Amino acid sequence: MSIRDECPEDVSAIHHVNALAFGQPQEAALVDALRRAGAVLLSLVAVEDGAIVGHILFSPVRVRGGGGEFAAVGLAPMAVLPAWQRRGIGSALVRAGLARLRGMGQEAVVVLGHPAYYPRFGFRRASVFGLRWEHAAPDEAFMALELVAGSLAGRQGVVAYRPEFDGV
Repeated sequence: MSIRDECPEDVSAIHHVNALAFGQPQEAALVDALRRAGAVLLSLVAVEDGAIVGHILFSPVRVRGGGGEFAAVGLAPMAVLPAWQRRGIGSALVRAGLARLRGMGQEAVVVLGHPAYYPRFGFRRASVFGLRWEHAAPDEAFMALELVAGSLAGRQGVVAYRPEFDGV
């Protein structure tokens, strides 16, 4: 398996992976909408035997608080074809994406995800950093990761994803 940047010819395969992985079209439509809006910071695919079997996307988020506003990155969605799940593909995508974001100079990432999955990559409850999502969510499911140590220190606030996420 290899991981690489998304290419224009991957669009339909990425749509297919997201639709099948989530069992509904919303996440696939979200990826398409973020791409159309020019709001993709990083989009990676996992390729096995020439076929795309996984996908991860990172987009900008804004954090608004008493100390002003700052930018961070949102991880969503991350998808692996059902037949390829539980083989480490999702983990490889997350690790590769986080490494690339560090190399791009990004400081922090947030994710709304499974509380038993994302902590293995260093994510912690966002509330530990004084962050909360703009919508209601279980505290343990909304998580944050400092890509640069201390980058979230003293920077509390409400995390707002792009408007394209409103349809999911």
